[in-house]
Amino acid sequence: MPTYIVLLGPPGAGKGTQAEILAERFGLPHISSGDIFRENIKKDTELGKQAQIFMSRGELVPDDLTVAMIRERFSRSDCVRGAILDGFPRTPTQADALEEMLKGFGGRVDLVPFITAPPEALVERLAGRWTCRAHGHIFHVRFNPPKDQGICDIDGSPLFQRDDDKAETVIHRIEIYRSQTAPLIDYYRQRGVLAEIDGFAPIEEVAAHLMSALTS
Repeated sequence: MPTYIVLLGPPGAGKGTQAEILAERFGLPHISSGDIFRENIKKDTELGKQAQIFMSRGELVPDDLTVAMIRERFSRSDCVRGAILDGFPRTPTQADALEEMLKGFGGRVDLVPFITAPPEALVERLAGRWTCRAHGHIFHVRFNPPKDQGICDIDGSPLFQRDDDKAETVIHRIEIYRSQTAPLIDYYRQRGVLAEIDGFAPIEEVAAHLMSALTS
């Protein structure tokens, strides 16, 4: 049976970083809803065009658009053994859709780590992020500054701040998370698959706690 892991947590809690670590250790693809949105936007698909409208305002992409993109991603060959989901589902409605979708792929959600962090830390983490234009390498003005300001250390391309990483958008995203996504915590807690993880700890410590929860 395929293994499906859903990572929960507010923007900036470190879901993406931990998802990459888990993907390498378990040999599963890391499926980020944000990456899927950007892929569709870059390819100028019809779904991507519609998603762009909401993303540019810092709002959640509607369920029907999100579910359609996720379903297409699951149909690819690298997902035959399962996947690690980062950023999806965001609402109980999406969780219901995911449950039905996974039945078609012969699986179910096995564990839902909930990574937490204080709101003020989330704003600092996100609003300080800068991304390289060539390959998406991420830097941070405090935690991982580039050697030369505004230039990627790895490929020398210019750095820019994504619209959804700007301070005003970050605050809006966190507010949306609290009001719309937080009910998902109870959804999975009631199903007995939720594991709370302190995301304010060092990356290695968070990863160790995640591995413990997933292998216990």
